[in-house]
Amino acid sequence: MIASLSLGLLAAICWGIHDICVRYVSQRTGIMASIFTVLFLGAVFLTPICLYYGEWSALTQAALLRAALSGGLFALASIGLYKAFAIGPVRLVAPIIGSFPILSVGLAFWFSSPVSLLQLLAVLVILVGITIVAQSEDGAQNPARRAAIFWAIAAAIGFFGSFASGQSAAALGAELPVIWFTRIAAILVILAIALPMGKQLMPQTSHLYLLTLMGLLDATALAFVIFAGTQEFSAFATVTASTFGLVTIVLARFFLKEPMTGKQWTGALLVFASVCILSI
Repeated sequence: MIASLSLGLLAAICWGIHDICVRYVSQRTGIMASIFTVLFLGAVFLTPICLYYGEWSALTQAALLRAALSGGLFALASIGLYKAFAIGPVRLVAPIIGSFPILSVGLAFWFSSPVSLLQLLAVLVILVGITIVAQSEDGAQNPARRAAIFWAIAAAIGFFGSFASGQSAAALGAELPVIWFTRIAAILVILAIALPMGKQLMPQTSHLYLLTLMGLLDATALAFVIFAGTQEFSAFATVTASTFGLVTIVLARFFLKEPMTGKQWTGALLVFASVCILSI
């Protein structure tokens, strides 16, 4: 359990720092160019490690297909993430994106699986917490805020599917090849979307250093989450990783100087505390 918790915590820290960078670059350069560069550089960092240390003989067709699904969903979730953070503010969209474990309860209920009273209460508290943060915003009902909420929800759905399928693939063995194929699939999906639309994929040179850091952080965090699928109590890694939004909010308060009222802090803490309960 300790290993899974540690991997999830490391992933949360990496993604928390990454998302603060997203807030900066998404407002200054093209979103598709930023995502493509981050994914590509992440693949560059991962390739020598995965090729040399990966147990490629253990890779099965089932694991490969699940890795491809994980990567595709991760790419779509990244688009939602970047768009949500471009509109912002961080304190509004981060709790929504981090609430993706709600979907686990929704699926369980849909397929008539047992859902405990504690899980239902956790979902309710998450929704209340998000409402508190949103209603504390000045002008929270304007079209920009509604668009930010929409893209944040889309990102949450994508990350839920990506993490679930990625951990499922890693549990079948050959975790490093799974991590590598997940990244390659994400890159191919971004290319399939951007090229027909004529989107620019080359970032501004002035942002290349920051995007390189983001690529390293993103690849490292995803590797932590997927690798946790090989550990006991892997669900605990998802629990701690899903609190990356709280890390982002704290960093935004101190580095981006986003104001945070006591009511907003209460709402955000309710969300992430309930996410932890929900995911156990």
